[in-house]
Amino acid sequence: MSIFDVLTMIGGLCLFLFGMDLMGQALERRAGGRLRTMLDKMTGRVMTGFLTGMAITAVIQSSSATTVMVVGFVNSGLMTLRQAINVIMGANVGTTVTAWLLSLAGISSGNVWIDLLKPTSFTPVLALVGIILYMSCKSGKRKDTGVILLGFATLMFGMDTMSGAVAGLKDVPAFAQLFIAFKNPVLGVLAGAVLTGIIQSSSASVGILQALAVTGQVSYAAAIPIIMGQNIGTCVTALLSSVGTNKNAKRAAVVHLMFNVIGVVVLLTVFCIVRAVFAPAILQAPATMYGIAVAHSCFNVICTALLLPCGGLLEKLAVRLVPDGPREPAEQPVELDERLLATPPLALQQCRAVAEEMAACASEALNRGLDAFSAYTPELAEGIRQDEKRCDRYEDALGTYLVRLSTQQMGAAESEEATELLKTIGDFERISDHAVNVLESAEELRTKGLAFSKAAQRELDVLASATREILTLALRAFREKDMDAAGQVEPLEQVIDDLKEQMRTRHILRLQQGQCSIETGFVWCDLLTDLERTSDHCSNIAGCVIDAARHDLNLHETLRSVRHSDGTYRQRLDACAEVYRLPPPEQA
Repeated sequence: MSIFDVLTMIGGLCLFLFGMDLMGQALERRAGGRLRTMLDKMTGRVMTGFLTGMAITAVIQSSSATTVMVVGFVNSGLMTLRQAINVIMGANVGTTVTAWLLSLAGISSGNVWIDLLKPTSFTPVLALVGIILYMSCKSGKRKDTGVILLGFATLMFGMDTMSGAVAGLKDVPAFAQLFIAFKNPVLGVLAGAVLTGIIQSSSASVGILQALAVTGQVSYAAAIPIIMGQNIGTCVTALLSSVGTNKNAKRAAVVHLMFNVIGVVVLLTVFCIVRAVFAPAILQAPATMYGIAVAHSCFNVICTALLLPCGGLLEKLAVRLVPDGPREPAEQPVELDERLLATPPLALQQCRAVAEEMAACASEALNRGLDAFSAYTPELAEGIRQDEKRCDRYEDALGTYLVRLSTQQMGAAESEEATELLKTIGDFERISDHAVNVLESAEELRTKGLAFSKAAQRELDVLASATREILTLALRAFREKDMDAAGQVEPLEQVIDDLKEQMRTRHILRLQQGQCSIETGFVWCDLLTDLERTSDHCSNIAGCVIDAARHDLNLHETLRSVRHSDGTYRQRLDACAEVYRLPPPEQA
């Protein structure tokens, strides 16, 4: 084997790893919403969690990536440790898909139709289709489909290049001696664990083993322990990702390690007994790509069958290995875990969940601020201020996280949703600020012993009711992506604008008639401004929801079109104006 063969092997390995990573990322983006659906199915039921983990891993072609996601879910409070165990076990079975895909490279037959199944026969066609989709399509989904095909073609081309480069090793005595040494099961397990730990992908290390198998020097007696070791080595990624997480997330990573170590210990013992007692001839036969895929699948399926019913015991063992401190306070889940950034669809789902909490917090704060005029208590005031501080923290955390998420490669739908969230969180934060302003208006009246006139109070009740309704509509539109609720916001916002102007005019008349004091007038004007601006922010939120549904990010154009598109706006405006009509001045 010459230096040129070594360079070719290194080049093939690099293409292989790059193609695997490229295809996995594109599959992740292409799956998009399906990953969210899979996540929603991660319930406490054993088989549901298992199948979910298997499906996600089959999609993104990496059990390490799935386990890192699981650690992030547990750290964020999205998933319990018990649910995580089921998903981790499913991931170990799902990762076997890659080995089966790579085993296609070992197809050899004189039949033309069978040879067409060999990757070297059809990957050039896939690469051609992929580059056409990638270069000619503007649609994000079609581009991602092109990247998937190009990634698969690159992966298989790298595999073929690597296999061709190492073929000469069959005539190198040292190489044969190396795999004779690996027939020692312990050395084989260590070799597989170290290789996989370095490249942090069991799928990739199995592919490398399959490439080496073409030399004919790798027997099943050497390959099987290496495959077992690869399952231990893949735990390195999850263990590294658990650094700095809460205890449950650390336990999830430990469960992943225990699952594979226990499985290796049990099956390696069985393997050694079978080899010593029965000495089956197949163990001395040269391993094939197909045979390695079978061995890899059998090992993972048997491990899962043995340990899936023991999930509760693994959970208890993990709690013992990573115990709580004697007087440690309960750990709070991290709301936005950085580990989820690598999976934009799932990171966005977590962002939306936090944004919905922020929205509810801001809405509740303003409603309680309005309550302060009739039912003020120090506890109520403190709660409103705490809600405002929470909204500030939410905005800082979400804004930073979404900006970082925007640097990741995302599909068009994910990019639009990230933009929508970035826009709306600012509006919710400002609503919470106005809630504090409304509270301060109520406190100023109490402190100075002032009160609105009965006429002013009746007018304020009308405006407060309209403000509560527009908040409810905006919150429903945001949470449920309810286009009907979003469409009702803009006419109600116009009614609130009109109410504000009417109430300011009436206040000036009351001042002239001596019914209101100047000091009360300052509070009145501040209050009207806060409620009117709250309705403006609700209008922005509803406009962003409509923008997202139309795949158009032009908010001002959206609001303009809502007002002028058809007669619906006028009808809703008239209906709202009828409901929120100020009492006649003479009755004031």
